[in-house]
Amino acid sequence: MAIQIATRIIDGDGHLIEDEAAIRGHLEQPYRDRMRRPLFPPLDHIHAANTMETPPDRDGRKRNPGPEDWQQFLDDSGIVSTVIYPTTALAYGKIVSRDYAAAVCRAYNNWVAADYLKRDARFNAMAIVPLQDPAAAVIELRRAVTELGMRGAMFPSNGLAHALGNKEFWPVYEEANRLGCALAVHGGCHDRFGMDYIEHFTPAHALGHPWGLTYNCANILYNGIFERFPNVRIAFLEGGVAWLLLLLERLHASHETHFEYLPPDDYGISEDQDPAQYIKDLIAGDRLYLGIETEELTMPFALKLVGNRGFLYSSDFPHEVTLASCKHDIEELLESDELTMDDKESMLSRNAERFYRLTS
Repeated sequence: MAIQIATRIIDGDGHLIEDEAAIRGHLEQPYRDRMRRPLFPPLDHIHAANTMETPPDRDGRKRNPGPEDWQQFLDDSGIVSTVIYPTTALAYGKIVSRDYAAAVCRAYNNWVAADYLKRDARFNAMAIVPLQDPAAAVIELRRAVTELGMRGAMFPSNGLAHALGNKEFWPVYEEANRLGCALAVHGGCHDRFGMDYIEHFTPAHALGHPWGLTYNCANILYNGIFERFPNVRIAFLEGGVAWLLLLLERLHASHETHFEYLPPDDYGISEDQDPAQYIKDLIAGDRLYLGIETEELTMPFALKLVGNRGFLYSSDFPHEVTLASCKHDIEELLESDELTMDDKESMLSRNAERFYRLTS
């Protein structure tokens, strides 16, 4: 039975489970015949071979929900639309071959368009683009947005040789700037963050998602991406809000004591700017967004500090959530006396509409 909710809800970050057989059907030759291994690298070894369970595992839910299951979830949850991100393809930045990266990105995007976007107008999606070859990524971003109807592209928070503000990626930002599409950095891979031999999965999961967002956001800010490309807007997803508070505090302190020379005509946070205010201005100007969950302890303080325009409600379905937990989380947010109705409506729908350029 559908949840009856007083305000519109848009899911700014849901996930599909990749159907490898179906994606292979879109994979061009010679890769279609020769690729006998999984299409995407593993997220990391921290996710593998452990005894961890999530609520869906304990509830015995179908392990690989497809489009029909997503439609049922939207019906039952009362969510009016979703923007879908990958699961195993969160690791696409780890692909080494530039040519294969381009081929599998095209195949994934074609599959999403065919199996999700054409099925139900409530489905929206973000493409994956082969950042291993920025010239090819520009072409694929343009195709995904203008031909497949995607809202923009997802960049991996881990796996690439360079952080996402690096100059080699600037042509991709330039194309996003021209298209006016959304970009999102999404957490998911936790290796190489100093936790490769941590004994338990829970702390690795807790810290891995926000850390990939934190260092990429800092790199993007100090490389002046938002100034070089004034139409670019970027969301940092599945790390909550606490990492932003850490970034605001640490950049503010270090920027005051470590003076880094910038050429007069360069972009980035200059010596006379306050990085905390710089970030607040980006959020107020609808340039920088964060994915949030409803039960975050620091949310009221974050809203007080930076306002409510930058936060996108994320269901994370079907990963760690169930219909019951989703219903509980939404109701808890709506009942909170620490948030205004304007806060709630902004996080649950209005911010997603602006970021993804969704029509009501």
